[in-house]
Amino acid sequence: MSNSSSISHFLLLALADTRQLQLLHFCLFLGISLAALLANGLIISAVACDHHLHTPMFFFLLNLALTDLGYICTTVPKAMHNSLWDTRNISYSGCAAQVFFFAFFFSAEYFLLTIMCYDRYVSICKPLHYGTLLGSRACAHMAAAAWASAFLNALLQTTNTFSLPLCQGNALNQFFCEIPQILKLSCSKSYLRELGLPAVSACLGFGCFVFILFSYVQIFRAVLRIPSEQGQHKAFSTCLPHLAVVSLFLSTAMFAHLKPPSISSPTVDLGLSVLYSVVPPALNPFIYSLRNQELKSAVWTIITGCFQKH
Repeated sequence: MSNSSSISHFLLLALADTRQLQLLHFCLFLGISLAALLANGLIISAVACDHHLHTPMFFFLLNLALTDLGYICTTVPKAMHNSLWDTRNISYSGCAAQVFFFAFFFSAEYFLLTIMCYDRYVSICKPLHYGTLLGSRACAHMAAAAWASAFLNALLQTTNTFSLPLCQGNALNQFFCEIPQILKLSCSKSYLRELGLPAVSACLGFGCFVFILFSYVQIFRAVLRIPSEQGQHKAFSTCLPHLAVVSLFLSTAMFAHLKPPSISSPTVDLGLSVLYSVVPPALNPFIYSLRNQELKSAVWTIITGCFQKH
């Protein structure tokens, strides 16, 4: 039996058995990642360049687009490389880096979605105090707190995970390095050390979930009190994209990790892991721009400007 000091690499889950399917997965991942890079890049450019979009909502959206870019760049390139070259290997240091960055961008995205929920809550429930509660300095502090908290969480989680003795081989049942899969290889006798930090993170995540849930209850109550139907529709339309993104993000991640063992199979597990680690970064920009005329106009200006230059 080996321990973590003698492990030089890990074996990731193969996306497919046949060469044709491996190339198909490579092409699918390439298409999704290019769509995510282009869409998020356009949102970042639009928000940064258009002064009409220099508002708290779009400032947080820019930060969200940055996390989506980091999120998809952490897992997809290695999966594409392994599919193209028919290999499963990832180095020990490469796996540690992937665990850190995945935890970092995953946490940052969740914290930013929680802050964006607060932005919607203040906008609809306390509109007279919006400028005071969400001034430029307050927004910068909240975004910085989200990134710093995510960094600290990822650093602690990664350090704790890779300090545990690993003696159950080096094969991971996932196409990228993920903390729950590495913990399955652990032979640590200290359950507090093995599960303590993940439990703290889970409690923090549950706290954010309760905050989002409570905020939306207050938002819907406030919207239903708006006398005009047009006013209700406008208020709902500013919340629906955020609600859709939160639902996609949480439902896929929670179902992937909390599903009953009876419905678990390699194909189902792989499909769910792709759903929560690859699909959201590509879909989020489209969800946000679908109902937002200001954002669509700014993005269209950038696209037409690029074509005119060429």
